[in-house]
Amino acid sequence: MMTSTDRSAPRRGLGLTAYRLATRAVGPLVPSLLSQRLKRGKEDARRLCEREGISLVPRPDGRLIWIHAASVGESLSILPLVNQLLAARDDLHVLVTTGTVTSATLMAERLPERALHQFVPLDHPSYCRRFLDHWQPDVGVWVESEFWPNLIMETDERGIPLALINARITLKSYEGWRRFPKTIRDLLSRFAVVHAQTAESAERLRSLGARRVETPGNLKHDAEPLTADEAEVNVLLKAIDGRPVWLASNTHEGEEIIAADVHAALTAKHDHLLTIIVPRHPARGGEIAEELKSRRFKVSQRSEGEAIAPDTDIYLADTLGEMGIFYRLSDIVFIGGTLPALGGHNPFEPAHLHSALIAGPSDFNFTEAFAEFAAGDALIRVNDTAELARAVGALLDKGAEMERRAKAAARIVGQSSKATSTTAEALLALLPQARQKETAAHA
Repeated sequence: MMTSTDRSAPRRGLGLTAYRLATRAVGPLVPSLLSQRLKRGKEDARRLCEREGISLVPRPDGRLIWIHAASVGESLSILPLVNQLLAARDDLHVLVTTGTVTSATLMAERLPERALHQFVPLDHPSYCRRFLDHWQPDVGVWVESEFWPNLIMETDERGIPLALINARITLKSYEGWRRFPKTIRDLLSRFAVVHAQTAESAERLRSLGARRVETPGNLKHDAEPLTADEAEVNVLLKAIDGRPVWLASNTHEGEEIIAADVHAALTAKHDHLLTIIVPRHPARGGEIAEELKSRRFKVSQRSEGEAIAPDTDIYLADTLGEMGIFYRLSDIVFIGGTLPALGGHNPFEPAHLHSALIAGPSDFNFTEAFAEFAAGDALIRVNDTAELARAVGALLDKGAEMERRAKAAARIVGQSSKATSTTAEALLALLPQARQKETAAHA
């Protein structure tokens, strides 16, 4: 495999050159940054060196496909892809990098044999070189929309084929990149394979400079259901004891109060109603609990070890990595991030687990997916607190309607898009290119 000194680097645009110089200049500040992140629980002290491109794990022999998935959702979506890649070739290993502690924990639990996890290095030129010198991947793969320019440039300039898979680009991101057309064109043109989630994202990527963009579908459509500790699920179901229940997932600031107002509006008709709130950012759990208690709701906070009691109004599920548990507790799920204009969150996860879906109007992160669920009569659209209360109340009143919508959601998500198999074929096809480049480098 070629190193950074084996070939002269192609000419970079002024934007990327300026970025490279700027990231090099702030290098001395990195230890302080990592220390601050460590104090906030955003880094793993035992593996902090990985953020500087230093690995304590040896590179396995044979071919290596490296896949970078930013966080939890992206890393979970690639698990079926990893399995297909490894099944296709016995001499292959897969390296998955992510940037969050939660995703690292999940990957440690769920990656198969011959696959391993590392934290992605910070985007400093020296860290990127250390990382690539150690791992020497045969193919580099980026998932969705996280671009680290130094890492992309350094990988490409070593002759390592690059792929951008399950790519998505929101209108806001698209308009932002249009202000730097040469920079984004330089980055996107380095990818030999570009697979977009949707036709809309594909068109935006082409406009920004990506080549040979294909739309095989969304990998999240093919993802496996979130796992859960069955014993813990049973403990919680026993505590719920048949009470009517609904769940507000991935909520953002303001949506917890909306969920509480919905609870208050429905309790007169639905005695002993339990509302489960899962905030997108569990670190907000303390302040959310205080605000709800100030409004005289009886709150049980999971992060504090508080159990669901018979008089609990709201179960605040403010922990990481347990969404698979919470989705198994309710057949009614409101998807957060859709009432504030934040674009919503993954609707496939609750759909996999037999949920009737409710969402607000903001869905730009998953526009086509939300449209598919709505068209399939699996998702109810609401615009405010009153409409959300009516939707939840109607589903609680009519068990047959709730069941019908949950089955519709499961049916839609169960229809494989074949995105995983198509992507696996495209990535495996890049391996011969890697072999040819290696041969050329040593000729």
